[in-house]
Amino acid sequence: MHPVPNTPLADRRQWLTLALITAITPLKAFAAGTDSPTTVAPTPALEGTNFSGQRIQLADHRNRVVLVLYWSTGCAVCRDKMRELRANLMGWHSQAFTLIGVNMDPRRQDWIDHERLVAQTVPVVQRFPSVWAGDADFRDTMGRPEQLPGARLIDKTGKLVETYRGRIPAEAWDRIAELL
Repeated sequence: MHPVPNTPLADRRQWLTLALITAITPLKAFAAGTDSPTTVAPTPALEGTNFSGQRIQLADHRNRVVLVLYWSTGCAVCRDKMRELRANLMGWHSQAFTLIGVNMDPRRQDWIDHERLVAQTVPVVQRFPSVWAGDADFRDTMGRPEQLPGARLIDKTGKLVETYRGRIPAEAWDRIAELL
């Protein structure tokens, strides 16, 4: 923060008021449910390449409800919740619902090893596309979550409607059902 200029009292009050407003504005964004004080794009964008080399783009899933899950192989809660996520995905496979994973591992190899294991052990109907956030071609205008797991819920029009931190609450699945 810049020092208070050596000016008359009225100017100092104006400067302090401006400084206080500048400091509070990002806190309002945080309290409103965003993970960071940055502005969220009106139409969120997410792009990356999955394990098979296929390009995954959020824009390709218009007219679908999309849950973007930020996770890591090193996150015990993330690993623990995969079974629940896959069960919900399987239950809604005939609905306009998509789950996209964004792996936040620092090492690409950890993500690759996980994807290989999934390919060998998880039924196709329970698999969902996952991209690695460390790839050079990865793009995400929604911002990185402060906590893993983290999730963003996108409605059928492509609008970001919910942000979740930590475990995805049961109410999130109710909200998804409403949006479907």
